[in-house]
Amino acid sequence: MAKAAQVRPETVEQNKSPRAITSAEWEKHRKATMSVLPAALAGRPLPDVLMPYQAELLRTTSTNRVTLVEKSRRTGYTWGVGADAVLTAGASKGHGGMDVLYIGYNLEMAREFVDVCDVVARDREAATEVQEMLFDDGDADAGIKAFRVGFASGFEIIALSSKPRSLRGKQGYVILDEAAFHDDLRGMMKAALALLIWGGKVLVISTHEGDDNFFNELVTDVRAGRKPYALLRCDFDRALEEGLYQRVCLATGDTWSPEAEATWRTGVIAEYGEDADEELFCIPARGKGAFLPAPLIEARMVAGIPVLRWEQQSAFAEWPEHLRKAEALAWCEEHLFGLLKALDPKLMTFLGEDFGRISDLTVLWPLQLTRMMRRVTPFIVELRNIPFEQQKQILFYICDRLPRFHAGAMDATGNGAFLAEVAAQRYGMGRIDQVKLSTEWYRENMPRMKAQFEDNGLDIPKDADVLSDFRALKLINGIGQLPNTTRAKGSDGKNRHGDSAIALALAIYASIMPVTEYDYTSGRVQFSGDRPRDEDGGPVVKITGGFSTKEGLW
Repeated sequence: MAKAAQVRPETVEQNKSPRAITSAEWEKHRKATMSVLPAALAGRPLPDVLMPYQAELLRTTSTNRVTLVEKSRRTGYTWGVGADAVLTAGASKGHGGMDVLYIGYNLEMAREFVDVCDVVARDREAATEVQEMLFDDGDADAGIKAFRVGFASGFEIIALSSKPRSLRGKQGYVILDEAAFHDDLRGMMKAALALLIWGGKVLVISTHEGDDNFFNELVTDVRAGRKPYALLRCDFDRALEEGLYQRVCLATGDTWSPEAEATWRTGVIAEYGEDADEELFCIPARGKGAFLPAPLIEARMVAGIPVLRWEQQSAFAEWPEHLRKAEALAWCEEHLFGLLKALDPKLMTFLGEDFGRISDLTVLWPLQLTRMMRRVTPFIVELRNIPFEQQKQILFYICDRLPRFHAGAMDATGNGAFLAEVAAQRYGMGRIDQVKLSTEWYRENMPRMKAQFEDNGLDIPKDADVLSDFRALKLINGIGQLPNTTRAKGSDGKNRHGDSAIALALAIYASIMPVTEYDYTSGRVQFSGDRPRDEDGGPVVKITGGFSTKEGLW
């Protein structure tokens, strides 16, 4: 304990053990250690105090009405923003001075920021002490607790927590810090932009919080030219290159060297783990706002369920018809025949299909419904760059052999309408639903699929690409759906667009379709003998009885 007493700060009583230190004492100590500049920087002009990316911020905000900054964690931007606030509030009106309204997402951020401003200002003997105040937000019964630093210019820095109404009737320079974490960033932006009319400015600065966050929407809009804002970016490596670790060493007393910096960098990245891309390198994470959490998807994955993939070069479409049919039939015989033969003939079977021709995949997803009402996946098929006719051939090969094939749901959006139509013509208009994927369809059917995941009601293949497809589903305006712009690289290095996720959603939808059968004799082919074929390579099957559907008898 004696050793601890030797290093205990003056803000904590020396005769106390570490466990006896109160929260208030520790808070006082932390504020004391935060509220100083390193001795080597005290009194030096701001250009020397600030690192290049911090100084860049000041230059940019001085010439732009709205500035966005996407940044890494813990790069010291607060000091740059604080210097900007001090220079703005400390200047006369004729030199661009104005009030500064800093808004973090909680009160602790507000206090920390105003402390930083106080240090910068006092180092130049330019401001009053920090004062607590009750900020008038227009509510007659209550205000918002805030902190204030006043300047001889007559302007002040006011730091408060995030509430859109706090900007009502105000004027000045608005700073929205860690904007992605505000509860209502969209509302805050609407309120802040109103201040531009009378000469205000807005700074929006944040680490990313997912690719569906409104902050990322703003950044994307600026890059796309849809918003006339300035945009800055500083990731962890840029901050290191421009002196971050040297500044850390200056504050901690450690000795800087390239070797020490490399070790420190590796350690910081390791501490963030899988979050490092987002937290340190300004890459918004996928899956924030995901419709299905990754652990839930993985919990339904079963090893050993085959994922059969067939891809052809574009020249395959130019082959003579008989060669294309022979090639497709050979692939089916080699990869599908045994799997179809092994299916339980007593279980009802359903099929979902998501269509793709060139850029996207066609995925065929069978499901068998067990006696315990569990939906089991026997296999799935992925087709890439396969001609329409061969997709039809493979679809018929599968459906002709599915035991107790009850119903299917097929993507009839765009070019998928062809395959869905010929399937409905072959198997019955009431048994094959030609689905036009839409927001309304997603609204009605995606919750059903999610319920199957949550209730442990299905098995799916344990496959990294399949996992990626399901993680691509996003909750958009309260509806689980697949964003049109979502593309991910599969294990083959080629784009995927959530294709297998949509195929399963369609298969689950097919499993609840109201199809009635009567006088039914299974059309399952007998897997023996010479297996006579029809013109599409399917077995010649004798059907007695049929299906009663909304469209009539098949």
